[in-house]
Amino acid sequence: MKNSHEVTYKIHGHDMQFVQVELDPKETVIAEAGAMMMMDDGIELETIFGDGSSQSGGLFGKLVGAGKRLVTGESLFMTSFTNRSSTLKTVSFSAPYPGTIIPLDLQKYGNKIICQKDSFLAAAKGTSVGIEFRKKLSTGLFGGEGFIMQKLEGDGLAFLHAGGSIYQKTLQPGEKVKIDTGCIVGFTGGVNYEIEYVGNVKTALFGGEGLFFATLQGPGTIWVQSLTLARLASRIGQYLPNSSKEEGSILGGLGNLLDGND
Repeated sequence: MKNSHEVTYKIHGHDMQFVQVELDPKETVIAEAGAMMMMDDGIELETIFGDGSSQSGGLFGKLVGAGKRLVTGESLFMTSFTNRSSTLKTVSFSAPYPGTIIPLDLQKYGNKIICQKDSFLAAAKGTSVGIEFRKKLSTGLFGGEGFIMQKLEGDGLAFLHAGGSIYQKTLQPGEKVKIDTGCIVGFTGGVNYEIEYVGNVKTALFGGEGLFFATLQGPGTIWVQSLTLARLASRIGQYLPNSSKEEGSILGGLGNLLDGND
């Protein structure tokens, strides 16, 4: 028997997608604060500490759940949407910037997905949204967004958001792929994640890449995005009034060495 609520969904749009979640009576979905786009009459909205998975554990359980989100840099609060009517109702959640919404059935991926802290959008109630620490200090020092990642655990549906286009790849045991740290959306629990030095300072300074990249080793499934929020913000910032960052400048390149932005 599943612990998570069994919700159904429809994804609408192409470049600016939103997901419409269908809720039977008494079913609940949780989402990041501010992600809701619209909802039917009869759905009750409630602000909760953390992800709601520890609501039955008293005040201490609620504080632990909220603390997990605080460590990842997210808000202490999430929002739950419960169908209080006697008929099917829908609630929709929109992506924060151009990209793709990825529906994931956690039960099909070993009940655990590790993802970038900004990629989580919504999930069926019963999904735990925690933190994933890497064992090596070097990963923490140079991994940028990749060090403190979110950990989604449960047996229901979860929705991630990726910038631009999404690429899914299944890694065989021992198979490796090297990725810009900011382009990682998520991966299954069996994938090993490390940070490596590019090995050439000149390449890092003038090649438009960072000093470090991520190495993901199978077995498992990975999801990669073609556009990171940092890159999008960087490009937009170059055309804002009084912008001090010139495209192609050495100063701009130096400023992006560690985060891999170009």
